Amino acid sequence: MRTVHIDASASYDILIGKGILSLLGEKAAAFSKVRAVTLVSDDNVYPLYGEAAAESLQQAGLAVHPFVFPHGEQSKSLTTYGRLLEFMDSCHMTRSDLIVALGGGVTGDLAGFAAATFQRGIRYIQVPTSLLAMVDSSVGGKTAIDLSGSKNQVGAFWQPALVLCDTAVLATLPEEEYRCGCAEIIKYGVLGNRQFFDSVSRIPIKEQYEEVIETCVTMKRQVVEADEFDRGERMKLNLGHTIGHAAEGLSGFQILHGQAVAMGMAAVMRIAVAQGVCDPGALQELLQVLQKYGLPAEIPYTADQMLQLMLTDKKMAAGSLNVILPEAIGSCRIGSVAAEDLKDWLALGGIL
Repeated sequence: MRTVHIDASASYDILIGKGILSLLGEKAAAFSKVRAVTLVSDDNVYPLYGEAAAESLQQAGLAVHPFVFPHGEQSKSLTTYGRLLEFMDSCHMTRSDLIVALGGGVTGDLAGFAAATFQRGIRYIQVPTSLLAMVDSSVGGKTAIDLSGSKNQVGAFWQPALVLCDTAVLATLPEEEYRCGCAEIIKYGVLGNRQFFDSVSRIPIKEQYEEVIETCVTMKRQVVEADEFDRGERMKLNLGHTIGHAAEGLSGFQILHGQAVAMGMAAVMRIAVAQGVCDPGALQELLQVLQKYGLPAEIPYTADQMLQLMLTDKKMAAGSLNVILPEAIGSCRIGSVAAEDLKDWLALGGIL
């Protein structure tokens, strides 16, 4: 088992290994005064791993209250969030108890935001079951829900008490979800690790899960510890996300998050090349690795359509949008675009 430790506003460990879901109860019971757990999962994941998670918790002497919601981004809503809070209240959960988020990014965001706000904050454990959640969304303490098409508009920074990544559960991950995780992994290479980018370009990610997850969360640890509340360097983790989130919203979330990130990365690198910030060879390398992992590189919407959502992006401030521009594979910088220039900026990325 590999361990990555994070020292932020709360300190915690990320455990990475095959078959470690059985440790959940032991790790949860080790927190002081915990007696009960709300086990949050969706209707895809719970039938696969809910029973094993609940059994581990119960064997450790903890009462388990399962909350299972319909899968999909549409459930990351005020309605589901409200239902979860009411459920926890009806179970008489206390501030010394725990939430366990068993699932992908939607589950982690929803459960984490509930943890941040129920009784002004209780502990939670992330047990990610998707590759994307293991390498990115379960780590760092960003929690959020969506508002009618606008992604992550309501949320809080609330660090987990533990992240437990059991790579064995990836055996049941649908191929499309696997590819979504690969998009976030490629993002880390483009951001700041040329050697890592080359590794995942040559060796299938499926053949090096533990090494890949450890590399990504170690890179994220460095960023989170330096800029926990997203005021500087942490913004770089949004590479491809500003454009990607708009595409997600326009599709009614039929475009998955990882697919949208891939589209966004390709678009923003085209823009960087057009502006002379990035060498064209880097764009070709990115497009090749996206193709290798079956990820899209084209935005299926017009600039006018994209603008409607990008202007409501939470990174918009004082009439400008913060954007992340690649300079090379392994190097990116933070820039900004005035709202009135966004349409022309998107055109540089082939979005007309």
